[in-house]
Amino acid sequence: MSTFNVPTREEVSTNNQVIFDNLKKAVGFVPNLFATYAHSENALKNYLDFANAKTSLKAKEKEVVNLAVSQVNNCEYCLSAHTAIGKMNGFDDDQILQLRAGRASFDTKLDALARLARNITENRGNTDADVLENFFEAGWTKENLIDTITLVGDKTISNYINNTTKIPVDFPVAPELEVELAL
Repeated sequence: MSTFNVPTREEVSTNNQVIFDNLKKAVGFVPNLFATYAHSENALKNYLDFANAKTSLKAKEKEVVNLAVSQVNNCEYCLSAHTAIGKMNGFDDDQILQLRAGRASFDTKLDALARLARNITENRGNTDADVLENFFEAGWTKENLIDTITLVGDKTISNYINNTTKIPVDFPVAPELEVELAL
């Protein structure tokens, strides 16, 4: 298998260099996964526009979806990044492990969201009727459903890019999810 490099600012297009500069100002560095998108002239901008688009989900709710999807897709990079982001959004270590397992015993509404995100990802969109019913019974709307499915797609793209390229993780590596938690 060929290895993918994480391109430096000097190795990417002028348009991507501007995005790198903006990321460095906003985040403090250019995450390796975002840099990897820059192998394409258009993918980094397209992805950031998609990922930063308006949604009915709050930042904390988005992390619920990101963690559940990244666990199903077994993406070490995204699990590590979203563990850090989840902590910045107020989740503790135990809550993050639960969310990765696709549940949230600490919050009924987030539990329904986590279960839905996991189920959609595992079943490639063929969502179980009882999971969907539970989602709506927990107070979520049809708008939230569509935005959740969109976010599952967003996160799956990043998961697939990382799982294919195997670029180095530049966040603290997320701990393994123990089997009993995953069930």
